Amino acid sequence: MGKKIEKILILSSDFIAINLAWIVFFYFRVESGWFDLIIRPDFLLPMITVYLYWIIIFTLVGMYRTWFAFSRFIELSTLFKASFVGIFILFFLILYDDYSHGVSTSVRFFIFLYWGIFLIFVGTSRLALRSLQRNLLIKGVGRRNALIIGFNPKAHEVHKSIKNHRALGLDVIGYVAVRRENVGKEFDGVPVIDTVANLAHVIEETQVKNIIIALEKRHEDILLEIIAKSEGKRIELKIVPDLYDIISGQARTSQIYGFPLIDVMPELMPEWEKKIKRLIDIILSFIIIVITSPIMLISAIVIKLDSKGPIFYSQERMGQGGKIFKMYKFRSMVKDAEKLTGPVWSSKDDPRITRAGKILRKFRIDEIPQMINILKGDMSFVGPRPERPYFVEKLSQEIPYYKRRLKVRPGVTGWAQVKHKYDESIEDVKEKLRYDLFYIENMNLRMDFIIIFRTILVVLFGKGHYE
Repeated sequence: MGKKIEKILILSSDFIAINLAWIVFFYFRVESGWFDLIIRPDFLLPMITVYLYWIIIFTLVGMYRTWFAFSRFIELSTLFKASFVGIFILFFLILYDDYSHGVSTSVRFFIFLYWGIFLIFVGTSRLALRSLQRNLLIKGVGRRNALIIGFNPKAHEVHKSIKNHRALGLDVIGYVAVRRENVGKEFDGVPVIDTVANLAHVIEETQVKNIIIALEKRHEDILLEIIAKSEGKRIELKIVPDLYDIISGQARTSQIYGFPLIDVMPELMPEWEKKIKRLIDIILSFIIIVITSPIMLISAIVIKLDSKGPIFYSQERMGQGGKIFKMYKFRSMVKDAEKLTGPVWSSKDDPRITRAGKILRKFRIDEIPQMINILKGDMSFVGPRPERPYFVEKLSQEIPYYKRRLKVRPGVTGWAQVKHKYDESIEDVKEKLRYDLFYIENMNLRMDFIIIFRTILVVLFGKGHYE
């Protein structure tokens, strides 16, 4: 069962279940005659609206991500949380309507009646699909071949667990070892095919879609090599939990039939979310440019009067995929600030900052010209902050996985900016990198909205960080 078939099935199931829930609710509310009606409500238009509403809610909470091998308990708990959010929003919309138009408060009772019917129909539908999927996997339909990287007691334990949980739908067809001397050995009838050095070739040869990483502590430094060799091959990478802190200290985890694994570099964002994110970037940046145009004009005059030098400051930064671009800001430092020192990090109380620059930085006005970078497509509104090529190369030597930040468009603001302070030392960079990697591994539109909201709080009220 491929991902497309899975998604078609779940979308079809939800279409039937959500609309059936509305039909049953409409019968109780309108057709049964048990409740008084001031006017007879429409049937079709509200049903379409409610269906689209739930599809949006389900999409935002991630209920249409790949659901391969998830347990029925997780399915139901996710549905409950998603429907609770949806009903919560409906409840307060109706509460507002009550105050505005004098609608009877008994209407809110029908919201919770609908919720109960909705949970029964959609929950039953999803459970039926989950049970069907589980049974098919156990019988051998839709199973996927997997490789285990590592040949050690931990890898053997993982192998045995997978074998004992057939509902996972995985068949281990081989090991990929770290050391050459392990090639040719086998465990439980499964051979060691090759070494990590030839992983890309092994993936092509075996056509596997799942890789489970079970490395020993002394081999954890090759984790990034494994990730690099798997990129662009549509491989689902999962890692045994005790390597958790190597990646970022925080990652998207999943409990699959009681078998804990951590997703490494899952699909960062579905295509439709990427398009919406880009559309939001264009709309937001355009609106900000229009609204702040008087502020930008005043800022330009103040900068010119305060110190010698240009109004704008441009600097080479490294963007997505290592692309070099010019990032624009209002000049907040003295002219040729790095002439004598060379590339150095700025600090909060940097003596090179001008009087006007202190004000511009305090209210983040110096960042406004970056809206041009967003419109050009070099940056996004939310993402890891772009760094200069000099520092990218330098930091990549000290922090091997630093370049993973380049997988996404850099941003004007980001999770690291609202959670941490200025980069004043290598330790600050490492700490911010943990937040950047957490964002990259968990990026979605919901998280972008949270970061934008927190950035607004920081800018307006000085709460948290954004430096």
